Amino acid sequence: MNNKVLIVGAGAIGGFYGGLLAKAGTDVSVVCRSDYDIVKRQGYRIDSHVLGGWQFMPSQVLRSAADYNGQADYLILCSKVTADIDRVALIRDAVAPHTAIVLIQNGVEIEQELQHAFPGNLLISGLAFICCNRLAPGEISHLAYGKLILGNLSGKPEPKTPYLRDLFQRAGIECVISEDIVASRWQKCVWNAPFNPLSVLSGGLATQAILQNQENFVRRIMREVCSIAEACGHPLPADIVESHIALTRDMPPYKTSMLLDFERGHTMETEAILGNAVRAAQRQGVDCPCLQSLYVLMQLRELQLRSTSPLK
Repeated sequence: MNNKVLIVGAGAIGGFYGGLLAKAGTDVSVVCRSDYDIVKRQGYRIDSHVLGGWQFMPSQVLRSAADYNGQADYLILCSKVTADIDRVALIRDAVAPHTAIVLIQNGVEIEQELQHAFPGNLLISGLAFICCNRLAPGEISHLAYGKLILGNLSGKPEPKTPYLRDLFQRAGIECVISEDIVASRWQKCVWNAPFNPLSVLSGGLATQAILQNQENFVRRIMREVCSIAEACGHPLPADIVESHIALTRDMPPYKTSMLLDFERGHTMETEAILGNAVRAAQRQGVDCPCLQSLYVLMQLRELQLRSTSPLK
């Protein structure tokens, strides 16, 4: 099996995991628009508190997927899941009949759009449990963690999924296959649902400060997400709230991805993380007052961003 990988949306997450795969001998190309000039000239500088530092020079640095020379065995999509990003259009020109499409993205119930657009391709849904930030164009800081969870949405055994897992493991990162990747998405949402929006609404507090001051509220949000997941047919482990609380206490002070987007004036993943969860709750008749309140407040914050953004 060939190892040609195309990363679309090569910011902090895409650049980090792409850099690891390249370090392990995989042919990795990237589509990066905002950082194109710098990455084209000098690649990425990755500084990991866990794995050390290294330079990652992609095989091809591209402005769009249509410019890719060759056929990718794996197209790994690491873009944000927001209304202003057309994920299908981003990748369509680089999807060959044998290409496996891999999502490493936040949110719940985000796969249907791509399933409908590419029904003949293997779709692997993936989650990154990582503290990783883009410090500047072409500069990535990996603070902690890095575990990946992958799973086929079809539920059928597919050799490309364990092969990709092995590539990541060879690169030095923990990667496992989930038999129920939808449940795994809800599991990550248990953490994302409180900490991402609260980091924005609090004016920029790091995750530890949020937990130290509002642990009870955080727990209520987490329990609401667990109730929604169970109603959708994906019950989560009984200790999931405690494990996420412990994980947050142990991680270094960390700015969430939603907070970084807010500080840069970018659209946030409000719908993917909160909106989809609230709509699932409404569909299943589950009461989630804390989550719904966060969603409304974040919609107002998004409105504020749009109203104060300069016209383009």
